[in-house]
Amino acid sequence: MKCISWNVNGLRACMGKGFADFFNEADADFFCLQETKLQEGQISFTPPGYESFWNYAMKKGYSGTAIFAKKPPLSVRMGMGIEDLDTEGRLITLEYPDFYFLTCYTPNAQREIVRIDHRMRWEDAFLNYLRTLDQQKPVIVCGDLNVAHREIDLKNPAANRGNAGFSDQERNCFQRLLDNGFTDSFRYLYPDQTGAYSWWSYMFHAREKNAGWRIDYFLVSDRLRDRIRDTPIYSQVFGSDHCPVGLELDL
Repeated sequence: MKCISWNVNGLRACMGKGFADFFNEADADFFCLQETKLQEGQISFTPPGYESFWNYAMKKGYSGTAIFAKKPPLSVRMGMGIEDLDTEGRLITLEYPDFYFLTCYTPNAQREIVRIDHRMRWEDAFLNYLRTLDQQKPVIVCGDLNVAHREIDLKNPAANRGNAGFSDQERNCFQRLLDNGFTDSFRYLYPDQTGAYSWWSYMFHAREKNAGWRIDYFLVSDRLRDRIRDTPIYSQVFGSDHCPVGLELDL
């Protein structure tokens, strides 16, 4: 099973930068998007052979997620069922006979982590939600989780310590996911690899210098980790300030 996740930072803009070419070339079983920045009817993208699922933010031009799946799911759920956490289109859950498949766009704590309280409420709810699903069947979750877990997951850890995406609170929440039965698929295969990033600032020629962060993930229930076959990072694919990341899983 081949899966792709990509924060496109505005799907309409990304469409003009080769998105459809990569989508077709990837031929993934699941292709997931974050930060679509769309409302319903603002784009026509209905790739043949795929079921399409969109979760739109109430705020126009903001957030939003999507999943394109080759096989129809048993059920579809938007959000976590918590009203004030479900207004930004950040989560889609598809249920299949043998697993749950989710895409997630975790809230950014923002500059000077002014939104950290909201982020912590999301993290608590998200953990509880994933644990509930995992008790029923294995879980695969992907997306922009807006955190670099370890120092090797960003180019300049010392300069960014305490900043949004590398605060102790956010890193501890990610570790808590791992401690509660989930595996970071990339680190499972490549525990010590450095220079593997999925997001780069548009400033200071960061991508050219590979001064990036790994904040886009595929997590799987621990009981699936032995089925992980590859976890590519498509750093050669442009169109956004993030690049796509992938998971190939025997399932």
